[in-house]
Amino acid sequence: MRQIAIFASGSGTNFQALVDAFKAGTLKANVRLLVCDQPGAFVIHRAESAGIPAFVFRARDYENKQAFEQEILHQLESAGVDFIVLAGYMRLIGPTLLEGYGGRIVNIHPSLLPAFPGKDAIGQALEAGVKITGVTVHFVDAGMDTGEIIAQEIVRVTTGETRQSLQDKIQHVEHHLYRTTLNHLFLTTGY
Repeated sequence: MRQIAIFASGSGTNFQALVDAFKAGTLKANVRLLVCDQPGAFVIHRAESAGIPAFVFRARDYENKQAFEQEILHQLESAGVDFIVLAGYMRLIGPTLLEGYGGRIVNIHPSLLPAFPGKDAIGQALEAGVKITGVTVHFVDAGMDTGEIIAQEIVRVTTGETRQSLQDKIQHVEHHLYRTTLNHLFLTTGY
């Protein structure tokens, strides 16, 4: 069974969905650690409530990206983590983590990549006036949402859609797509 760390920077709805699945036995992985770069993020409270250890840091407290990623690497190794799951982590993964966990880092993104990469994909979709957007699970590489796509699911944008209503629809899809994709990945590929 995979030993995973979840990286998150915000409220942690995907973190919570994965932890709930782990506790219910429907995620074929053990959630070993939360890594969070925002000391005030609500996801930290979620981790505490679930009894999941957390490594919380401020990037500015380190000399550079390599320094804080080296500390993250140490925390991951100490927790016995063998796979990284990004769930709203708002930083690009750098060479230190990519070398340590290459091919074992996945991300979920609220669009049908390659459309609307980066920040505010929901706002980008609304601004573009698209009728279809969605959710993508992909491997992480050195680029911004450029890694190999593992799974995607469509979300329809309806007339009068608001940012909140579209975000709610996308999060609903994210919560089941991430779990099922991770389970498939872990069971069929030996990750």
